[in-house]
Amino acid sequence: MKLYRSLLVLGLIGALLVFPIKSVRTQNGKVSAQQSMSDKRDGQHDFDFLVGSWKFHLKRLKRRLVGSTEWVEFDGTTVCRKVLDGRAEVEEMNVVSADKLIHIQGLALRLYNPDSHQWSIYWANAADGVLEQNPMVGQFNNGRGEFYNQQVYEGRAIYARFVWSGVTTDSPHFEQAFSTDGGKTWETNWITDQTKEKP
Repeated sequence: MKLYRSLLVLGLIGALLVFPIKSVRTQNGKVSAQQSMSDKRDGQHDFDFLVGSWKFHLKRLKRRLVGSTEWVEFDGTTVCRKVLDGRAEVEEMNVVSADKLIHIQGLALRLYNPDSHQWSIYWANAADGVLEQNPMVGQFNNGRGEFYNQQVYEGRAIYARFVWSGVTTDSPHFEQAFSTDGGKTWETNWITDQTKEKP
């Protein structure tokens, strides 16, 4: 029994000595995977730039994935606010065409995962009242946010991509694109440039 306790104590001491060493920088300057995960950049505030009320100009490709180059343009408004102590955001979008024939109302729900350091973006269109179950997932790097998912568009399996840029400027830029070849090429089909409304 004494031998068992002695081995147990030695094992615990050994573990305490080994694990701290794994989390320090090695002699060649590389950081172990354990430390790099814990030091990974916190992106919880990456969408803070969108909080508030905005006007935006929207360009939408009239027909997607058929080689079309015809765009339609609209103006709209959006309001974004933080929820869940900043770990999520809700954005309401409203677009009406000049001839009043097209009215788009939508809601984006963005949720931050502190373990993966990524955002999941869900979309709901007021026309059908359904929150999409397959979110766009991604993160920001050097001021550029990229988010991806797989979905079915008009019966075809595609990749979809959101890109946010210009997030530190007075006019953030957003693009949506689809790919039918596994991400080798992309067709941009939705572009918005936003302007902050005066409080």
